[in-house]
Amino acid sequence: MLAAGHVVGFDAAKGLGTVRGPDGVELAFHSTRLVDGSRTVEVGTAVVYSRAPGAAPGSWEATAIVKV
Repeated sequence: MLAAGHVVGFDAAKGLGTVRGPDGVELAFHSTRLVDGSRTVEVGTAVVYSRAPGAAPGSWEATAIVKV
């Protein structure tokens, strides 16, 4: 299922960021999850993303992130 949200944090040096969905839940992501291949995104950018299990047991992350 796709969700809409905004990027609320992004560390370009580490390639790690966070998106916040309409429900207020924040999910981490890695820059390789940006569909356009750019590996960078500005804080505040509107995005659409999927939610998938993260690397740690019981965690979730944002994947297939598309800038809107």
